[in-house]
Amino acid sequence: MNLTDYIKKFEKKEIIVIQGLGFVGSAMSLVCANAIKGDYGVIGVDLPNAQGKKIVNDLNNGIFPFKSEDPKIVSFFQKSINKKNFFATTEKKAFQYADVIIVDINLDVIKKNDSSGALNNYDVDISPLKKAIKSIGDECKEDVLVLVETTVPPGTCKEVIKPILYNCLIERKLSTKNIRIGHSYERVMPGPDYIDSIQNYYRVYSGINKDSANAVEIFLKTIISTDKYPLTRLGNTNSTEMAKVLENSYRAMNIAFMVEWSRFAEEAGVDLYNIVKAIRMRSTHSNMMYPGIGVGGYCLTKDALLASWSRQNLIGKNDPLLLSEKAININDQMPRFTFEFLQKQDLNLSNSNVLLLGVSYRGDVGDTRSTPVENLYNYLIEEGASISCHDPYINYWDEKSIEIIQDLSTHLNDTMDIIIISTGHSIYKDDKTVDKIFNLEPLLIFDTIGHLSNKQINRLKKKHTVKVLGRGDI
Repeated sequence: MNLTDYIKKFEKKEIIVIQGLGFVGSAMSLVCANAIKGDYGVIGVDLPNAQGKKIVNDLNNGIFPFKSEDPKIVSFFQKSINKKNFFATTEKKAFQYADVIIVDINLDVIKKNDSSGALNNYDVDISPLKKAIKSIGDECKEDVLVLVETTVPPGTCKEVIKPILYNCLIERKLSTKNIRIGHSYERVMPGPDYIDSIQNYYRVYSGINKDSANAVEIFLKTIISTDKYPLTRLGNTNSTEMAKVLENSYRAMNIAFMVEWSRFAEEAGVDLYNIVKAIRMRSTHSNMMYPGIGVGGYCLTKDALLASWSRQNLIGKNDPLLLSEKAININDQMPRFTFEFLQKQDLNLSNSNVLLLGVSYRGDVGDTRSTPVENLYNYLIEEGASISCHDPYINYWDEKSIEIIQDLSTHLNDTMDIIIISTGHSIYKDDKTVDKIFNLEPLLIFDTIGHLSNKQINRLKKKHTVKVLGRGDI
């Protein structure tokens, strides 16, 4: 089927076009194709480059492009295949037919870090976003709803997106009175709750005017379980844009705070995990973080910088958000601290065989974007260690151009000096896995995220040396 044939089939239905078929856009396409209260024709659009063409080809051939433990991905995808109401393409003319366009593209921050991981400078390049929005404006109807889900610097919808779309319509001699522009940020978690993080989760939304906000509300109520998860409308798009980056900056700040205390715990010879667990009994402190190897993923590693950049470039103030920037700086250095902890152990890293258990940034998720494991890997390579990598969700580590053997037994049959638990995949704390590790020749087991239970640690210590980051009394 081509785009023209698809449009003919659904010309009497409302058409939703999703711009960007990454982690968010691909799942959002399935949610829209399985709308709770709507019957839509759904088109996903990605760039006509090699990666975009592969994603489009996979989706059109019944292959979801991202590995997930969520069974709803399979069921939603199969339903859309049966209904034949989802089509992927690289043709931007798909925007011509859209009643609703959802923007789910990346907006990256270019960091400049030194060898220790410290943040020296950064830049926010919004030119790809501008180009993407212009591609919509050059094709769209004059009464389309453009719903931005991308995390953007506060002020972007008002100062960047609206002018581009208006200028495009004016150049095409179309009215600007009827276009609706809204913002409702995603909280997508590509894991066991991949679909639910879209369909069964709270949403914040806004519009550039009342008509836009109303249109966003009407649409969201057709794809989200708003009876159980009511929508929250904020006063303007600056507010929802700020809500997303504040949400993630707050979490990044909490993590950065714990970095200092994990070092303190090591110096004082105490178990920070037990301390935090005791403090978490108080409801006011229930969200206190645990220590770990570092921060990864697409949001927490950069969103505070989007906010700081916005203040200086869109809001018009001179001063950055210093504490928020410092939190990112501290978090970026966490892999270095993990490596330095390992250096202090009684071993020679330059002659060691190291097995990294997990390269994804998050447990039970196949996502290596900004994974802190990459920097730890780099430090170990620079030290001369020989490294093997395992991850049940990754068969190829794009950022390092490494094939990943997903059979854990194959790795455990090799001779190892050090095993590093670097990602919180469930398989690594399964008792069967712990049994296999116990039966190995004596080695160092370094749990960087407090993944193992006390019972498992005590068992392994009968034969192996076990170290846990943030547990100074082990």
